[in-house]
Amino acid sequence: MSLRRPRLFLTFALLALAFAGFIDGVYSYNRPPLRKNLFVRLLDDADDDSPQQVHISSVGEDKMRISWITESSSTPATVEYGTSPGIYASSASGSTSSYKYMPYKSGEIHDVVIGPLTPNTLYYYRCGSNSAREFSFKTPPAQLPIEFAVVADLGQTDWTNSTLQHIQKSNYDMLLLPGDLSYADHLQPLWDSFGRLVEPLASQRPWMVTQGDHEIERTPMIHEEPFTAYNSRWHMPFEESGSDSNLYYSFNVAGVHVIMLGSFTPFDPNSPQYQWLQADLGKIDRSKTPWIYVLIHAPWYNSNTAHQGERESVDMKAAMEELLYKARVDVVFAGHIHAYERFTRVYNGNADNCGPVYINIGDGGNREGLHSEYQNPKPDISLFREASFGHGELHVVNATHALWTWHRNDDDEAVVSESIWLTSLSSNPACKVQN
Repeated sequence: MSLRRPRLFLTFALLALAFAGFIDGVYSYNRPPLRKNLFVRLLDDADDDSPQQVHISSVGEDKMRISWITESSSTPATVEYGTSPGIYASSASGSTSSYKYMPYKSGEIHDVVIGPLTPNTLYYYRCGSNSAREFSFKTPPAQLPIEFAVVADLGQTDWTNSTLQHIQKSNYDMLLLPGDLSYADHLQPLWDSFGRLVEPLASQRPWMVTQGDHEIERTPMIHEEPFTAYNSRWHMPFEESGSDSNLYYSFNVAGVHVIMLGSFTPFDPNSPQYQWLQADLGKIDRSKTPWIYVLIHAPWYNSNTAHQGERESVDMKAAMEELLYKARVDVVFAGHIHAYERFTRVYNGNADNCGPVYINIGDGGNREGLHSEYQNPKPDISLFREASFGHGELHVVNATHALWTWHRNDDDEAVVSESIWLTSLSSNPACKVQN
């Protein structure tokens, strides 16, 4: 079937509606009105070998994974690359796969790891046997400073487009996304649309993501396997960090250790994720990575009225908060709440100078609208909150200081609504790592 048109879109819509009361991720509060999705189609002049939905992700500290989709099953999983336009001194080969979801069958998903690569360097590349499209990306720096773009609950609406345009204008090195990417919600052609929507950015800088509830896509008795599309399309470097699952992993970049956790996979003390996290935190060398950032989807702290009391927040916090606190994690980013909120350094519900800063940034532009109601009075530990679409930028200057800014989208301009300096816990003598 051609990827140029929505495949069996009506069929998926009817199935999704029929099983809406049974699928994972049903919540007890009333959502805001839905917003219309964009649908990005394949270019008219594309052929079966044309690479589409191209995105990249870091693998280790000197390699990059290139992922793309074609309609043709004969397209080789090969990437040619070099540091000059049209001159490809190196090449690498990888694997090709596809998946089925009810009547939908994906295109051919190609996955190639290239490298070793030079830090902070612009590379040019082409995918498969198609020479018509040349892409480029810049590798992250090997040392601080480094700039992250941070956004969650992205979706694909006019608001999403605005967010992506604002991010594209920033000088970011890597994008971090704590869950809820496409909002396909069982409608698999929307995954294709999302891949095309983000390709202009995701093909140029590494996008490091974790999953949210909208990636589960499990339908009892019809499609029992969760995260099928997410795991097939967005292969993250979990193997390199000793994880057994694409749903949680970690990596080093410049002077930062980033941990991606799975809110919707087991997290209790007997779970593989918990055991992996405990081991991963124990391996961190703060002399090499003085900063630790953790990304989850369901927030552990939240004064919005939405998503209160959910086990993915309450029980995961109860299981894992102490691990992060003792390891002196600097910041925990979350999504799920379609609004922005920043907390002070917190542990066990109280302000604590050695706890992480908690930032909820699920305001990327999804179709469900904003969560505009907050609990009152505002908790003392909540320092800033606003129900607007936007994104964050984290400029890690050195081993001790980082500048966090949140950019509101509501004015169709990337308005800086909050700007704060953060100091690393590794530089605070009062906050020694606890075993």
